[in-house]
Amino acid sequence: MTGTAPRVLTQRIRVLLADDHPVFRQGLRRLLEGERDFLVVGEAANGREAVEMASQLRPDILLLDLSMPGGSGLDALNQLAHCTVPVKAVVLTAEIAREQIIRALQLGARGVLLKSSGSDLIFKGLRTVMQGQLWVDRQTVTDLVALLRDMSASERAVPANSFGLTARQLEIVSAVVAGLTNRDIARRLSISEDTVKHHLTQIFMRTGTANRLELALFAMNHQLGKRA
Repeated sequence: MTGTAPRVLTQRIRVLLADDHPVFRQGLRRLLEGERDFLVVGEAANGREAVEMASQLRPDILLLDLSMPGGSGLDALNQLAHCTVPVKAVVLTAEIAREQIIRALQLGARGVLLKSSGSDLIFKGLRTVMQGQLWVDRQTVTDLVALLRDMSASERAVPANSFGLTARQLEIVSAVVAGLTNRDIARRLSISEDTVKHHLTQIFMRTGTANRLELALFAMNHQLGKRA
């Protein structure tokens, strides 16, 4: 008598859709449910509904349009950032400015998808996010700071507000954005690591950030510091 291997059951990815166009939501639902590993658990028409339904349904992923009346996607991300709903938010939009990408990621979005993307990219992006990585448009992102640095590489505008940082502290901010360690920064600027740590403490206080990643995001968003 020969046995058969037990069937391995794969848990489906539970998705909540948030878009103000019913026809688009219906089409997206059919698209996702055509794949065996996706299950659409609900549909919201605006950001406010998206937050309420995310709290009730506890989906794995919230697929969120940014431009909606009655509560935008960014508003929803802001609310979700201040609650304990364990949902991975992915922005889905027709077009998005660089500043919006940075802001969405600051607010906790785990991915950015364009509505013009092919279905294979949408599936790949959602699966990538479920695996704990970031997805922005067409690429898997493992280093968020490097991504934001590349996105902003062509922007040289002088910041309108230096947040009270000294010239030396702005140099350190730029080095943090470039991904340098405290030791690297000390060597580059010919100062001690203790001095670097002291400056970082002051920088965190003046920018209202708590760690290097938050500082890098803040600096990118405000075009803070000279490019390293």
